[in-house]
Amino acid sequence: MNKMRVILLLAAAAVIAGCAGTPRMSDADRLALYQAHAGEPVRGFSLFGGLYGWSPLGNRAMVVWTRPNQAWLLDLAGPCYDLDYATALAISSFGGRVQARSDSVTPLGSMVGQVGRVPCRIDRVRPVDAKAVKQAEQDVRQASVQPRQAEEASGAE
Repeated sequence: MNKMRVILLLAAAAVIAGCAGTPRMSDADRLALYQAHAGEPVRGFSLFGGLYGWSPLGNRAMVVWTRPNQAWLLDLAGPCYDLDYATALAISSFGGRVQARSDSVTPLGSMVGQVGRVPCRIDRVRPVDAKAVKQAEQDVRQASVQPRQAEEASGAE
């Protein structure tokens, strides 16, 4: 799927969501955005002392930021149901290097069902073009603002 088509699909989704009163993109839309800007799978990545940030993309994928402009798309081996409710995240690694198919993420924080938290194994790691994602998100926001401004202008006449 080419980048322009992804941007148009996401813009359409944002407009529909805006009409429904939901300002946030769905997890499926955000996952599609990150997948469109992810590179080929790699064996792993270095944590450089910790995570800069992270965000769930449904219960089978997430993005982790190791620096402000460095992100990794993690595909999980199975569903990780507590990701949406986690306030913190633990990532297993050996020597500061996170490896696909051997390391895992564990959602942490004050969640329902804290007992028996199950680590979610990382199946695949792909580098993300963080600048392209930020630009695409900005394009989607811009596309969702323009129709509203046009509606307001026509309603004021």
